[in-house]
Amino acid sequence: MPDHRPAEPDPANPAAATVSFVVPVLNEAGSIETFLASLRACCRETCEIVVVDGGSEDRTAQLAEAGSDVVITAPRGRAAQMNAGARKATGSILCFVHADSQLPDHADQIIGDALSRQQRQWGRFDVRLSGRHPLLRVVEASMNLRSRLTGIATGDQSLFVRRETFDAVGGFPPIALMEDIAMSRKLKSAGPPVCLRQRLTTSSRRWEIHGIVRTIVLMWKLRLLYFLGTDPADLAKRYYGRNG
Repeated sequence: MPDHRPAEPDPANPAAATVSFVVPVLNEAGSIETFLASLRACCRETCEIVVVDGGSEDRTAQLAEAGSDVVITAPRGRAAQMNAGARKATGSILCFVHADSQLPDHADQIIGDALSRQQRQWGRFDVRLSGRHPLLRVVEASMNLRSRLTGIATGDQSLFVRRETFDAVGGFPPIALMEDIAMSRKLKSAGPPVCLRQRLTTSSRRWEIHGIVRTIVLMWKLRLLYFLGTDPADLAKRYYGRNG
């Protein structure tokens, strides 16, 4: 494996703090190499990439080795995988990235600058969905506006957080779904998020395969049930049973 381990950050420049990108994956052999190459290209040499495999049945873990600094395995589930990756990461800032997303150029510098300049503990990017359907523009605009109004970040928006704050709140709750919403609620105790207007692009595949309107209805229904106290394990069965 190439030696991509991050260099020591410059203590005189808080914005140069090392960012560790934590990537939970499962059966991504067809795209993991391209994804990691694009992630490496959008950040400085000081960044770190930690891939956390949830028990893939293909060659995801092996293919990830050349493009990352660390590849580990963890129990399946995004919360468990991201927490395991955070424990292994060495950066002073953690950024959690889905393997179907493309961060903007200079992503690590954007994150460090924003947290330093605004004196915040955590934040997220605006999101752009990859498809061309006009309704997807409505979906992404709604996601970004809702996040600004509520201070809640979704996993598609690549939540980032200072390591000490992540540790202080105890990491992601060990739940099967809605871990991003639950984590945002915890982080709000440390202050409001930085809502970056720089956009990352994430796959619109689930909307396009299952129908844009139907997927919107499903997601709102799942969120409502979660807020009403439904067990996240039951919500995961509904979600993955339809979107798996």
